[in-house]
Amino acid sequence: MGEGRGVRDEVLGAGSRALLLARLNAMAPWPLLRQLFGGAPGTGEEAYSKRTREISARTKGAKVARSVCPYCGVGCGQRIFHRDGKLLAIDGDPESPINQGTLCPKGAASYQLLTQPDRLTTVRYRPPHGTAWETLDLETAMDMVADRVWESRRQSFMREDDQGRYVNHTPRIAHLGGATLDNEENYLIKKLFTAGLGMVAVSNQART
Repeated sequence: MGEGRGVRDEVLGAGSRALLLARLNAMAPWPLLRQLFGGAPGTGEEAYSKRTREISARTKGAKVARSVCPYCGVGCGQRIFHRDGKLLAIDGDPESPINQGTLCPKGAASYQLLTQPDRLTTVRYRPPHGTAWETLDLETAMDMVADRVWESRRQSFMREDDQGRYVNHTPRIAHLGGATLDNEENYLIKKLFTAGLGMVAVSNQART
């Protein structure tokens, strides 16, 4: 194979090979002919079909924003490809010192998390004895949560237990944190809910 190619190259010459490849590209859509006469090992452009040449990545020319995976507390970096306000793809950020471009199966599925057509994007609320869900804006929902937390604390706050010991806590409210919370957020949660509101049941779902 090598000897035959060498003889062919000597006969054709570099200029003739280039001219022949150009003519083959124009006249013959079959990669096999270009591989035979193109003067290359057969794994480069000469092996491309017309359709292959026209294929490009869907992220070509897209803008890139950097973010953090929402699934666990590891905090893997992600690259968010977008164009004209539309999400195109999400992959691991090779510049992140945490994951260096890799993502677990959950992180790799972040695109589906954001583009799934049934994903809720508004706050849904069903009032007591209600039979249908209502849509609330986020500010209204947050105010409702804060009001109910404070009212529950007011009704249940205990300064002393049955033996007269100072406890200053509320037994009716608990907090369960998510796995995406980092150490700094957990520190603030502990300070707010324990020292500020008197909660004693503060826990965290910390698996990755």
